[in-house]
Parts: sequence; structure tokens; C-alpha cells
Amino acid sequence: MQQAWRWYGPNDPVTLRHIRQAGAKGVVTALHHKYNGEPWSLDDVLAHKALIEKEGLVWSVCESIPVLTDVKIGGPGAQRAIENWKTSLRSLAGAGIPVICFNFMPVVDWTRTDLEYEMPSTGLALRFDMIDFVAYDVCVLRGDAAAGFYDPAVVAKARQRHAGWTPDDIRQVEDNIICGLPGGEGRYDRAGILRELDLYRDVTPDKLRANLVHFLKEVVPVAEEVGVKLVIHPDDPPFSLFGLPRVVSTAADLRHILSAVDSPANGIVICTGSYGVRPDNDIVSMIREFGPRIHFVHLRNVRREDHGSFNESDHLDGSVDMVAVIRALLEEEAKRKAAGRADWQIAMRPDHGHVLVDDIGKKVNPGYSCIGRLKGLAELRGVMVALAHQDPALPPI
Repeated sequence: MQQAWRWYGPNDPVTLRHIRQAGAKGVVTALHHKYNGEPWSLDDVLAHKALIEKEGLVWSVCESIPVLTDVKIGGPGAQRAIENWKTSLRSLAGAGIPVICFNFMPVVDWTRTDLEYEMPSTGLALRFDMIDFVAYDVCVLRGDAAAGFYDPAVVAKARQRHAGWTPDDIRQVEDNIICGLPGGEGRYDRAGILRELDLYRDVTPDKLRANLVHFLKEVVPVAEEVGVKLVIHPDDPPFSLFGLPRVVSTAADLRHILSAVDSPANGIVICTGSYGVRPDNDIVSMIREFGPRIHFVHLRNVRREDHGSFNESDHLDGSVDMVAVIRALLEEEAKRKAAGRADWQIAMRPDHGHVLVDDIGKKVNPGYSCIGRLKGLAELRGVMVALAHQDPALPPI
């Protein structure tokens, strides 16, 4: 696999030179300063690419072109937003960016309730606590009207949790949930998220799924025309939040997406952390079933807790069998290489990482500190080297 690294542009505390020092060759990035739905010009994309290539790296994956709310709800501005998306897609293709990632999560992108959860090592991790989330929704944001979206036993625990919160606790949880995390497409205050949630009041899972298929039928032919691969990122976490539908959470969801627009250009991201939150997702089996359509991989681990809660564990220590996952991905690469596929190599990046050592106390993007990802990439690279050494049929690192 091509070892890559996510970069948030010139303002990212982790620089391109740091990425080189980590041993990554590829960069996963986007025009994060143009994240409001306006089309990206070829000149803008080329300028961003030049920054990367100046440091001896390659832009491997665009993550992400935002998909606006109107597209997800089928609103009046949907077609204009899709046409802008196509323009950005063409610009990326014109600059030689081979893979474009996107997601279709409603309102909130990847979501955590704690951005500095202390691990036994004393490193700081990301965590999602379902009780905290429900306490915020039911006791702070929407009141009793939201209670029906959740298990009654969880709601009871959430009310107890909220009873012990201080105003500072409420502000912290609210900031973590609705104020936007790196790579997300929206930042809200309390009134703003209520307005956004109201836009989805009539959007059922079937309607959201239909709007996703409509979007794919519009953009996949363009991807085919310009010679790039599109990949959809799973819901994170892979279940309903705020009572909203989520339609990229399971193997069954992927079967629907890939069969609805059956094209090699319509592909998927295997995010082991997102899919790994659900015990009913067998990630190794998913890799074997959907292998030819996997064009990008996020490797991170999670440790499942009760009620859907989880923390982000070390890359090789959690509920996901990372060694088995990497073996399955290397086997998929070997099949592609034997078949003569030019795109046999899959870009991967170490996703998220603990805040460790000198990064503690520094300004870091949550989940995207340098040293934690450096540690994670080194561990993952070691697994890849060991597996390739053990089995000569696997691609060398």
C-alpha cells in the first residue's frame, strides 16, 4: 500500500516536511480554504499541488470535496451544488489527482464527545460516549422531543449524567459535538444546528439513500470520463445520531451503493475505525467482498464500549484485528497486480492518533497530531513489512 498522510494545508501544525520525516510518500488533502461549495478551479488545485510536490511528495487522494446539504435532502439548490461538485472533480482530474473521497453524512460529520480522553498510557485519545451524546441532545439541545430517538435505558442514564454536569461541562460537550472537527463540512452554534436538523425532518433513510444514488448517477459518469476513482467514506460513527438516517454504515449499505451505480469509478473507503465500531461489521470479509472497488484505506483502531460508545485505541490494540485487515488488503493488491491493473496499489493513511510526548499542550488538530500518527504509521508499516517478508506472494513494501 502507498503510505500517505492527511494534511490540512499551509495552516496545519503538521507540515509537509514533517510528513516526509514520517516516511509517508503520499498526501491526502483538499482545498480546505474553499469548503463552502464553490467550484474549485484548475489553477487553485495546481497551486495546492505545487506546494506538495515542492517537498518531494505526491497528492494521492483528495479528501474531500464537500457534498452540500441541498444534495443530501434533495433541496432546491441540489443541481447547482452537483454541477459545482463536477467542476471541482474535473479540476482535480486535470491536475492528475487519481482518487476523490467524499461522505454523505447528514448535519454532523465524524463526531466525538471527548477530544482528550486519557488512556492508560497517559496519552490523549478521541472518544465517543453515547451517554454524553444523548444527554446533550435530550437534556440540552432538543429536550424530551428527542428522547424517542434513543433506547429508553440510555436516556435514563443520560438524564442522570446531565444532572451532574456544570455549565462548563455542557459547553465542552457542545463544542466537541457541534463546533466542527478537522475535515468536517459544518460548524454550528446551538441555533444553527437546530435549523439544520429541521431541514431533515422529512428525510427518511430511503429518501437519503435515493438522494445518494441520484448524486452518484450524476458524478460517476464524469469520473469515468476524466479517469478518476470516487470513494465514499462510511458514517462515523456508523449509526444514527440526532435521529438522522445514515446510509453508509454496513456491508448491506455498500452492496446497495455499488450495485446502484455499477462502475469501477464508484468505489469505497475502508475506514477500519468507522466500520469497526459495529461488531456486526466483519471488515476482513468486507475487504474480500468489495476488494476491486476499494481505492483508499483509513487504518485506525477502536475499542468498543457499552451502548455504542468507543474510544480510539492504539493502531494495533483494539476491537479490530489490524493484522488480519492488512493481510487482506495486501492480498487484494496482489490480485490486482497479477491481473495487470495499473491501479493495483491502494493508498492508505494512519487515521487519527493519540496526543503524545511533546504534542501534549501544543495546538493540534484533534485526531491529527504528529507524534501519535507517526507512531501509528510505524506500527502499520512494520506489520506490512513483516507480512510481505513472510509471504513472497504479497507486494513488497
